[in-house]
Amino acid sequence: MRGVCVLLAIGMLLLATPSVLAEKQTINIGVLVDLSGDLSTYGKDIRNALTIAKDNINKYLEEKGLPYQVDFVFEDTQVNPTIALEKTQELYGKGIKMIIGPMGSGEVANIKDYVTNHKIIIISPSSTALPQIIGFAKPSDKKFIFRFVGTDDLQTDAIASELKSVGIKAVVIVYRDNAWGRGLYETIKPKLEKEGIEMKVIPYPDQIPTDWTPYIANIENALKDFMGKYKQSEIAVVAFSYEEVFNMMAQADSNSVMFKVLWFGSDGNAKSNKISGVCGKVEKVGMYSTLFSSKGKAYEDLVKEYRARGYGDHPYQYALNAYDAAWVLVLSYIETVNKTGKYDPDVMAQTIPVVTEKYSKGEYGVYPVSGYIKLNEWNDRASGDYAIWFVNNQCKWDLAGIWKFETKSIEWKHKPSIAVATTATTVATTKTAVTTTTTTTTATKKTPGFEGVLAILGVLAVVYVIRRRT
Repeated sequence: MRGVCVLLAIGMLLLATPSVLAEKQTINIGVLVDLSGDLSTYGKDIRNALTIAKDNINKYLEEKGLPYQVDFVFEDTQVNPTIALEKTQELYGKGIKMIIGPMGSGEVANIKDYVTNHKIIIISPSSTALPQIIGFAKPSDKKFIFRFVGTDDLQTDAIASELKSVGIKAVVIVYRDNAWGRGLYETIKPKLEKEGIEMKVIPYPDQIPTDWTPYIANIENALKDFMGKYKQSEIAVVAFSYEEVFNMMAQADSNSVMFKVLWFGSDGNAKSNKISGVCGKVEKVGMYSTLFSSKGKAYEDLVKEYRARGYGDHPYQYALNAYDAAWVLVLSYIETVNKTGKYDPDVMAQTIPVVTEKYSKGEYGVYPVSGYIKLNEWNDRASGDYAIWFVNNQCKWDLAGIWKFETKSIEWKHKPSIAVATTATTVATTKTAVTTTTTTTTATKKTPGFEGVLAILGVLAVVYVIRRRT
């Protein structure tokens, strides 16, 4: 009889299990990141951080007795706006109405109409172009689109401060001709004009060229023009590019004039792993690159887990922003359902700014890894500092300084400088090899009386020859 009772109990437990599992609702969140393209270093890092976020959020939900669990569906956009739209449509077709990403501003611009029409909530961890540049006329147009990173108005303030601080008077701006790269150029242009910094502009197509020769020649010619007017130390290249900038460097001759001036990058190439392919070149120019930098109370805990899983030394900033975006989406979803009894995207859009601030203050018992997040009227992050990273003489990324939002100034640890050349430099162009000489005036301390000594020796030599003949 006892055996029968045990079997009945086991049977009842097995029957009950499906209903128990059914009570725990899965919150599916799509993730649009670059896993194989020009931002893949950062896209893979976001995937790693969200893998940790999934475990931490699910543990939190279980401890709080909340009947939810979260899962992420990753899609590779290759930072291609067309693919981003296709993947957004696929995710929506699967019933997914919340997305972390996409990464690029061009991608956001291309999906914004579809997202708005279908009321899909997105939080981008890395899109930085100003709202007006990617097609938003007023804040209400951007109701469902959030970004947890500072916009390019802040970043270009930081870059302009770099150039001014170093004494740059002329720049060649090379930019990827998409919403992001073009937006950075258009945003920084009036700031550089105000500082009296002369510009030459060289865009390249969003469909990345395999042969960089024409663009290399254009950069070299622009630099040579500037070298007729300015000192070498007063000239720089500003690269608004993703990681493909290092492919371009790889194709340039190591003696190119490109490597005789400082380079300033941006958040599209800062801390890229692809510098390993251009060691011997990139460290000559520094590639001083700005990257939104904000750390919160939970940052060290994330770093510890990140290292324990073998992902690397620490996650990049975009991964921190994505991690916090995951928490905000889950917490906002739960609050929305508690308010309305169901998921409502309009209520969700109104709830996210409130939850973001509460999450930033630690009111849910957890803290952000990317620091305090305050959203402006455009649903974009309103403030933040920028770290300035450079490639040191060991071909490693190192911290050069911090641009502080509050003071609008830079605290330098390693102020940029270029080794000034005084020898002839052979510059390769698309047609012929042109030899140009860059003359730089440097103060050389001479030995007193050295010319006089030479003159006396010369006279003695002449006397010696005459005496030998007589």
